[in-house]
Amino acid sequence: MTVLPGGLRVCLESVPQYGRGLAAVALTVAAGGDDDPAGRHGTAHLVEHLMFPRSGREGSADPAGEGYAALVAGAGGVCNAETHRDHTVFHTTVPAELLPDALAWEAGRLLGFAPTEDVIRTETDVIGEEIRGAGDAGRYWESALGALYPGSRDSFGTQAELAGITSGEVEAFFRAHYTAPRMVLSVVGDVDPARVMAVVREVFGGVGVIGVAGVARAAVEIPAAGEPRAAEGIRAAGVARVAGEPRAAEGIRAAGEVRTARESRTAEQTQAARAPRAAEAPRAATEIRTAPLPAARPGVAVGHPLPDPVADRPAYLAAAVLAQVLGRSRLPALARSARDGHRLTSATVTCGYHGQWLASAAPDLILAVLGRAPGTEVGRAVDIWRSVLRAVADGPLPEAEHRRAVNSLLVAWHRQADSLPTRAVALGRDALLLPGSAGPDALPAELRRTTPAEVAAAARALLEGPVTVTELAPQKGTVG
Repeated sequence: MTVLPGGLRVCLESVPQYGRGLAAVALTVAAGGDDDPAGRHGTAHLVEHLMFPRSGREGSADPAGEGYAALVAGAGGVCNAETHRDHTVFHTTVPAELLPDALAWEAGRLLGFAPTEDVIRTETDVIGEEIRGAGDAGRYWESALGALYPGSRDSFGTQAELAGITSGEVEAFFRAHYTAPRMVLSVVGDVDPARVMAVVREVFGGVGVIGVAGVARAAVEIPAAGEPRAAEGIRAAGVARVAGEPRAAEGIRAAGEVRTARESRTAEQTQAARAPRAAEAPRAATEIRTAPLPAARPGVAVGHPLPDPVADRPAYLAAAVLAQVLGRSRLPALARSARDGHRLTSATVTCGYHGQWLASAAPDLILAVLGRAPGTEVGRAVDIWRSVLRAVADGPLPEAEHRRAVNSLLVAWHRQADSLPTRAVALGRDALLLPGSAGPDALPAELRRTTPAEVAAAARALLEGPVTVTELAPQKGTVG
């Protein structure tokens, strides 16, 4: 890892064996749903969308096209992004020879962030469609997290609150959160780290200056795919235009000196300071009943807090193995068997943010969604869940069952690790959210060290800790 003068952290990994001729770039930003301003739930999600402008910009290499996404597509690449509770990540994969261009485009959209009101309205409508199309599991997860950790915010947002948001509010959020010390740039693939670092220093040199100083309407010249990348042509760090006027590099540097105490923090201080309100200890109540949620069929969602993946990583990994045991063997077998006429019809168990383990810092949770057969009340379904947990807690697990659960997690992890963008995203998340992590390639050994006794302890922790219970009730007209 290298830290640029402005505070941007850069992680480079040369892994040609995972995709010869390709390179992936991930930009991970410490801004998510928990950072949304009061009354503007969804601002972080909106900024993510606005980083993919749907129209060109004067001074760009694609003034009549569709901005960043069109540039990447024109290079034969792909790009996407995700907003989470505690971060947003952008990832792009391109042919390795066009990596310098992709880096320049990435820096360019940071330096040139200036959404218009029309584009904001378009993207809020798109987000509204995403909210309406979100799966039920997401609503169950957000309900459980909000009950365990009051103040936490889901990553989607609320369309009603976004309806009145202005470009000034959007740019204020961007300037406050998209600063160099709050970002990690990861590059993975068939690359020469020294050459990549030279390009990064060139095109990202002004990112910390522009972001920290709050110069919002900077337009940066960026090359089309394949154009020469001389320093004079890029001009990302040296020349910015504000309201159509040139700004000298000396002026930018002077503005960059005006930093608040928050923006001047070290990486470690930033990580500690940005922990969301939701990271406080969960409520002490043994059981927290939340408002019922609509569902296609009767069910119940049960949520438990996860251990901190930084402060108590072994316990976190044991909980991940426990979720695998419960979801793959114990509960499915139970759902297929009757229990005195009262039974579960289905059961899924997910570990981590919407089922993505090690994809968020604390707080996070395990969520079980249980289908209830006719005659099975909510309390009875929860009792069945607890009985399954108790059986594991009183274990230990048979060695074969434990090994199958660990191996299934390893298979999933290796498949992801073979993906360049997934590796790039993992590096960025580790650096930003999970300080002290040994990296993605160390995880298999950590998982293999997890013991049946630790999994039993994880089950006891769920039984003894706070739990949320949400009834899933069919709406009128749905199949019960």
